[in-house]
Amino acid sequence: MSSTMPQPETAPIAACTISRDVQNFDLLIEDMEQCMGESWGDLGFAEALAYFNQPDAEAMEFVAVAIDDSDEDNLVLLGEIITQAKSRGIKVVLIAEDVTPASLHQLLRQGADEFVPYPLPEGELQQAIERIRATYQPQPVEEERTAQLKSGSNKQGAVFVVHGVAGGTGSTTLAVNLAWELALLSGGDTPNVCLLDFDFQFGTASTYLDLARREAVFEMLSDTESMDDEIFGQSLLTYEDKLQVLTAPSDMIPLDIVTPEDISRVIDMARAHFEYVVIDMPSTLVQWTETALSAAHLYFTTLEIDMRSAQNTLRFKRALQSEELPVEKLRYVLNRAPKFTDLGGRARVKRLGESLDIAIEVQLPDGGKPITQAADHGVPLAENAGKNPLRREIAKLAASIHELNATQSEAA
Repeated sequence: MSSTMPQPETAPIAACTISRDVQNFDLLIEDMEQCMGESWGDLGFAEALAYFNQPDAEAMEFVAVAIDDSDEDNLVLLGEIITQAKSRGIKVVLIAEDVTPASLHQLLRQGADEFVPYPLPEGELQQAIERIRATYQPQPVEEERTAQLKSGSNKQGAVFVVHGVAGGTGSTTLAVNLAWELALLSGGDTPNVCLLDFDFQFGTASTYLDLARREAVFEMLSDTESMDDEIFGQSLLTYEDKLQVLTAPSDMIPLDIVTPEDISRVIDMARAHFEYVVIDMPSTLVQWTETALSAAHLYFTTLEIDMRSAQNTLRFKRALQSEELPVEKLRYVLNRAPKFTDLGGRARVKRLGESLDIAIEVQLPDGGKPITQAADHGVPLAENAGKNPLRREIAKLAASIHELNATQSEAA
């Protein structure tokens, strides 16, 4: 018989104070202990954003953001904390001391639910909590929606592959947003676009669209010979009723665990059911890269104006040519391209293309911080930064692809 005594379960954290230093708000500490007992914690500003992504945050009822005049230089960060909390259904109580009305107005517009001045009036925090609880409506848990595919379908969709020659060249950003823009253009009652994340180790398409990684993906990849319409459909997740996504598996798996035949079966199945298939590839060349290249109508290769991209592009091109693969399918995409008015930058782009003997046909501008924010929030650029220059260029690319596809369909 074990001599270990059972340990009492720790009460879940239902609330948190968020401040630069909670010791500056000693009255808040006393009121939180009185109102919440031991079911509350304390976080710094930077810690809060990371904590919201932890499983423990799911039980969070509210956060008390405490600031004073020294924190007014961090309004952008504070606004992001409030936005992230609200997006997860967490109420926000704003506690402020000696803060200007303009700053208060800005933070309240970000979505703070209650405002309490500091020093805290007697019982005011308790009343604010009661008002929050009175208006709290539990958010319904959305079920993961899988695709219902019709058997016998044979659309022979167009395949577009995105492959980054180096990390951080925007391949996943391009793949996810190109797929979404094509989905917006396709219309119809059922999704006509499928996004396949073939970066089985570090694929982040699921993160960019706030989708869960599913065990069904690995099960499907492990036995593609037995894959049928139903099994493939159960491996897909639906995003906003417009896009079907095959996420990377929940666990990291070796890239060679799948064979070229496995990849060919998955691509063929996707082509049979969707008009457009967008594939996000790993930057590594693997045995089945040839399979994806052969199936692709266009193979977008993302790079930047730097030495690593130039060297990797040259090696990538030589590797494909040595195997006599169809390099004419490659379309080079320059990410973070210089602006039209940057004559020096445009000259560098021209020299880059000439030195590598390639045509840089697509140039994507630097979208700045909104690109990272959209990815962190799990939404496409069209939904989070519709007027961003990068989004506009990807939308133009999608429109040209859609127009060409429509023209070819009419000719056929």
